[in-house]
Amino acid sequence: MLGPIPAWRGRPIFVVRRTPEALEALPTINNQLQDPESNQPEQPDYARNIYRSRDPEVLVLIGVCPHLGCSPAPRLAIRPEPFEANWKGGFFCACHGSKFDIAGRVYNNSPASRNMEVPPHYYETDNVLVIGEDEETA
Repeated sequence: MLGPIPAWRGRPIFVVRRTPEALEALPTINNQLQDPESNQPEQPDYARNIYRSRDPEVLVLIGVCPHLGCSPAPRLAIRPEPFEANWKGGFFCACHGSKFDIAGRVYNNSPASRNMEVPPHYYETDNVLVIGEDEETA
């Protein structure tokens, strides 16, 4: 994760720089996900892709589980975890056991029924991320 977790509208924001290995793993788990194509409206149109982001390398998510509002823990490393032997990186909500991949897409058989939300955002410069507005409406 990049830096401290800021808040937007009282909700934590996760900003994650994904590794090449994490990006390569994304399509390999599509059959394990409830909404692998991100058809539900938890993201702006520009994030309606396998990466759920403007830039494949950088993920911006609201750090809240859509099940009951807990904050999932980032478990970004690709390694076995107690809750998933073949973990490809992502987020785990210990409150009720929801699992999300490194794009915030929810796994099948999780208590959460939707992907994590991608907030409106744009890059003002290479080093400045603006959350809460889309570039088109800024």
